[in-house]
Amino acid sequence: MAENKQKVYLDYGATTPLDEEVFLAMKPYFSEKFGNASSIHQFGLEGAEAVVEARETAAKFLNCEPSEVIFTSGATEGNNSVIKSFSRAINGQKPHLIISAIEHDCVLASAERLEKEGLAEITKIPVDREGILEMNELKKAIKENTVLVSVMYVNNEVGTVQPIEEIGKILAEINKNRQNKICFHTDAAQATNYFSCDVKKLGVDFLTLSAHKIYGPKGVGALFVKSGSPFQKFMDGGEQEFKLRAGTHNTPGIVGLGAAIKRIKNHESRIKETLELRNKLIKGVMDKISGAALNGSLEKRSPNNANFRFEGVEGEALLVSLDLEGIAVSTGSACAAKSLSPSHVLLAMGLNHLQTHSSLRFSLGRFTTEAEIEKVLEVLPHVVEKLRAISGNFKNEGVERGKLPDNFGC
Repeated sequence: MAENKQKVYLDYGATTPLDEEVFLAMKPYFSEKFGNASSIHQFGLEGAEAVVEARETAAKFLNCEPSEVIFTSGATEGNNSVIKSFSRAINGQKPHLIISAIEHDCVLASAERLEKEGLAEITKIPVDREGILEMNELKKAIKENTVLVSVMYVNNEVGTVQPIEEIGKILAEINKNRQNKICFHTDAAQATNYFSCDVKKLGVDFLTLSAHKIYGPKGVGALFVKSGSPFQKFMDGGEQEFKLRAGTHNTPGIVGLGAAIKRIKNHESRIKETLELRNKLIKGVMDKISGAALNGSLEKRSPNNANFRFEGVEGEALLVSLDLEGIAVSTGSACAAKSLSPSHVLLAMGLNHLQTHSSLRFSLGRFTTEAEIEKVLEVLPHVVEKLRAISGNFKNEGVERGKLPDNFGC
């Protein structure tokens, strides 16, 4: 990357930079307050008190009891542990798990592993063209042996926001007449910064979040486990985390998670600014680049996400070309960045293989500026035009083109 070029980071969906105040809160627990939080001497008690404070902060944010917050290594561990908890037979039947077709790979892979090993039956609920869950299909999929529904709050690739609260109400009504309760889980890693994670309001039994998506450190997250919910211990060893997750506490990370959660409060104006910049990007791309279309919903979408497809352009080539111009974006989930397989999310939404491979995700964040968006809108059209000229695959005739409402962004 050229030294003299302004660098633009538009991959906040993959990770966020560590907030300076979060780092300062963590710093003492790497050095002078280094004690093991499970030790009963003064060094350990310093760490234990910090863990308790972070747990209370997370519980207040989630509107739950501190005893319902389990610290993990991140959303992937949380999602794995929830899905794999439902592998025990129900009245002699295999447990039945329902997930959406656009879940994060860690949910999909966990569910598919249970199915492959003959431990569970899995149903994947389709989504419409905008990536919204087909609610009627969800209702029809519920069976006597259904034990869990897992639906992502905000999709990591296209930013689609699912009706979690509505699903929670539907399942609560169904559970009134069931002997075997259906539990409800949501992966809220991409939602935490922008949407309510009040677990009572959402009606969930499990919720996962990750610190590094909210300007906290990597390698730490939290899992809400509603009291009384079935949950199998995922890590064996010690008795940490109410005997549900063994292992020495990552005290600096847990402190960082708590500090990052505190920074989420009272940031409505920042969300509004992010939304305005995101809309400026969407409108600019649609106005300036022929054969460009927005993937996913225009309205039911996280305010920081814009996912486009560019007819006649290979996404990886476009990503690399933008990187050379100092602009960092992604082709989708960071976890699948090295995979050549087409996005299962975009395929589930009805895009063909060619369209999935011509798609890019732009995800904005706290430090995104108008000048950065303007730079992207200046550079992107030329890069797309250059790549189309090289490939020779683009004909600006009969191309499916997205259309924005006349009042969009007003």
